Amino acid sequence: MHRARTRIPDPVHKRAASALLAGVLAAPLSLSAAPAAAAPSPTTESTETAEASVADERLTIDLSTDTGAFHGGASGSLYGLYGPGVPTANIIEGMGVRTVSSKGQDGAQHPGSDALEVVGPLADATGGDIYIRATDYYRGFPYQWPGDTPDERLDGYMEVMGTQLDQIAQLDPEYRERIVFEPFNEPEGNMFGTGEWSYDGTSWLDDPTDYFDAWDRAYEMAKEKVPGLRVAGPNTSILYDQVKGFMEHTVEAGTVPDIITWHELTHPQNIRETVARYRQWEEGVFAGTGHEGTRLPVNLNEYAFNYHTSVPGQMVQWVSAIEESKVDAMMAFWNMNGNLSDSAVEANRGNGQWWLFNSYSRMTGHTVEVAPPHPGENYTLQGVASLDPDRSRATALFGGSDGAARVEFTGVSADVFGGAVHAWVREIPWTGQLGDSGPPRLLSEEALEVEDGTVAFDFGESLPGLKESSAYEVVLTPAGGDGSRQPSPNLWEGSFEAEDAEYTGGGYSLNGPEGSPDDVSKFYTSGGYNVGGLRTGSDGVLDFTVDVPEDGTYDLSVFANSRYLDDLVADQGPTNVFMRVDGGAEQELFLPLGYKWVVWDRTRTTVELEKGEHTISLAAQSLDGSGTTQGDAIIDRITLELPDPEAATSVYEAETAGLDGAAPVYGGDAGEASGSGAVRVRSGESVTFWVHSERDAESLLDVHTLGGGAADVEVNGVPALRTGDSPSSAAVALSGGINKVTVTGAEGAPLIDRIGVTPGGEELAASTYQAEDAQAAGEAHTAELSLADGGAAVDGIGGDPGNGNTLTFDVEAPHAGTFAVRVRYANPATSPASHYNPNPMARRADVSVNGGEERPVLFPPSFHENNFWELTVPMELEEGANTIAFSSEEQPNFDGETYASDTWPDYLLRSPYAPVIDAVTVSEYTSGRLDRS
Repeated sequence: MHRARTRIPDPVHKRAASALLAGVLAAPLSLSAAPAAAAPSPTTESTETAEASVADERLTIDLSTDTGAFHGGASGSLYGLYGPGVPTANIIEGMGVRTVSSKGQDGAQHPGSDALEVVGPLADATGGDIYIRATDYYRGFPYQWPGDTPDERLDGYMEVMGTQLDQIAQLDPEYRERIVFEPFNEPEGNMFGTGEWSYDGTSWLDDPTDYFDAWDRAYEMAKEKVPGLRVAGPNTSILYDQVKGFMEHTVEAGTVPDIITWHELTHPQNIRETVARYRQWEEGVFAGTGHEGTRLPVNLNEYAFNYHTSVPGQMVQWVSAIEESKVDAMMAFWNMNGNLSDSAVEANRGNGQWWLFNSYSRMTGHTVEVAPPHPGENYTLQGVASLDPDRSRATALFGGSDGAARVEFTGVSADVFGGAVHAWVREIPWTGQLGDSGPPRLLSEEALEVEDGTVAFDFGESLPGLKESSAYEVVLTPAGGDGSRQPSPNLWEGSFEAEDAEYTGGGYSLNGPEGSPDDVSKFYTSGGYNVGGLRTGSDGVLDFTVDVPEDGTYDLSVFANSRYLDDLVADQGPTNVFMRVDGGAEQELFLPLGYKWVVWDRTRTTVELEKGEHTISLAAQSLDGSGTTQGDAIIDRITLELPDPEAATSVYEAETAGLDGAAPVYGGDAGEASGSGAVRVRSGESVTFWVHSERDAESLLDVHTLGGGAADVEVNGVPALRTGDSPSSAAVALSGGINKVTVTGAEGAPLIDRIGVTPGGEELAASTYQAEDAQAAGEAHTAELSLADGGAAVDGIGGDPGNGNTLTFDVEAPHAGTFAVRVRYANPATSPASHYNPNPMARRADVSVNGGEERPVLFPPSFHENNFWELTVPMELEEGANTIAFSSEEQPNFDGETYASDTWPDYLLRSPYAPVIDAVTVSEYTSGRLDRS
């Protein structure tokens, strides 16, 4: 078996390196030894051997305490939004995004993420705030501000800020009040540092005179041009001691920021310490002044590293520290903008990290004390918990360690819960940066007696052992009635590392160690290593030995990565390999592309396995020799899951959903409810469910009620049905990824028990139209692409302003109304990399129906012209014949007249093209209420 240690090169992580050199790893790293050695044989996750006893790892949650109102501040993101629709409103709202920082409008720092183009989507979805990073109008990092003298540079920048402030003043008031202005970013390393692009080569940390003068000028200009505008600062890379002097100066000068900001590119425990230190400074500096007693809002507007982001078990440790400190915070931008710092996938999908924040955002009431087994130590079991006495619901999120642990709730009040609780225990697994994830996996659901005010859960004994990459959620409510319980989605799961598999043939490389607590600039990788060798010209075969408990159809996932700009990937896009079971049953799989090496996604298929041991192979050549791998891929691991047929319908309980005015009911009228109870919704009150769909496709939606009246059901804002006798059912066209299902009281006061979602069905009329059969005009043309339906798609839609390069589909609708139009597209657009950001770009299509008003639709990058995704776009169609036309040109700047290509001719910032279009499928959106008698 090969064990060559060849490392795939990746860019130097400059900002991470500088932060680490600043001493940010001062806190103990209790689990930061070398990456865990590969196990001698794969271990199934349902029988994981615990290395520590339950008594050694105990997380205690005291529900008798109150540490303050739930804040929800951890769900912010630097450069998290690209533009309207990327990501979608469902992704933003379902994650509870509070704050996002973006570049100054029409700036050059990166493509997309222009602040005034994303304030609307954020404000409309969550009422969140956009922080305008004014300095990011410029290219480069440090910022390349022009000027031959210090005064020329500063005066020029003041003009840039003045233009940005004039633009803010033109916004509608509802959006203007959601703006926060950041005049400077990391001034000690940029404009007021010692580097080439600094003001005069003097660091403000040594002599703050020039920086303080510039701050005062910027602050006063902002307040004059946009009265009431909030200004944030100082925005330093860490909380330097000199920030206290900054506060003293601003008090004296009358320029105290409305929000205090600094970056925490450190570790979770440092957040607790630095926020406490700042609060001490604040109290002292404000004493005896007009600000005495004021506690300014704090935003830690960059936190976490590549090793952490996308990994629920890592991120929950940061969330714990941020929520405990009652501050806002934004995940850092290390890679690709528009994906909420590695939370969103495509436009409308979420990975495991998204689901962590979804669970976090649904906490209500107040937080409670959480005592971890190793207080103050990073990379250990940590958690955050809340109690809402009005809803009789407690929620805990925790993770960060492997193996056995006891999670214990104390102070479980009989006044809130009665003598027994209903408990759901769920796992939020890591699915990679680009791996679409379903909702948290149910591990157990049961009613438990409360003994001496305590309820406990033993992982590694009655529950599977913890996994360091996963976060876990426990929800407690009163026990309620004797309704049905839901099964876990899988009967069995197994994970098998590529570094433990046997490789034959040439080209093998064992890559790693990858990210770890000692090297947080690298990406998290299961087991710490991955395997290369399956590439163009290879004869390699990677054999995994697996052992399964019974006969069945298993879900197979291959966690893999191909860098989208790699030379070997350029021709075909997704790297193809040949998967076989015991030397036969061959399938050709296409492995996912990523924006960098070691950025993980997964390709999924099914395999038929009999009970016992098997060899699952990934090969670079087909069995008959006719097929060969094109591209270059690295493999992290494979997983196998045996689905439980009883869990084919995904169930979402109303009592654990989001409630707007509605109230849960336990026992009594809800005694026959599934789970622990139901929710009573009166007129105007609602219950919101966040529903996952693996595909853009039809599903059956069942709404289970317990009488009392009727409710209206909407799916992604489109009316679906009015409930009647339970269950009320409708076929609905779900978008791939995250769907918002809202049940709103209409008549009386119905009790909502749950909803069920079953994929598939043939109730909805749907027709597919190939792009090569549509009407192409101008330079729009058919291109041969191997992974397109029928081997062809249409490219070249769009171009210079006023172009006639369009594509028009003639489609039929069985009736007038809202239809789900699924656009199968590819988007290869990319701009030259800047610093450590690879800069894949969204493309915009202007879509019109029947010659009507054009509607702009953004399509996120799919990384190659031969890598096709789907995006569902609701459209209003007339009965009978309709046309759907796609066109594009470069979007103008905020003034509606100038263009980024003229302002910044050296940088590609806005694409003038629509995506490559393969096909559109026109589907009815809903069947209306079905008669299932």
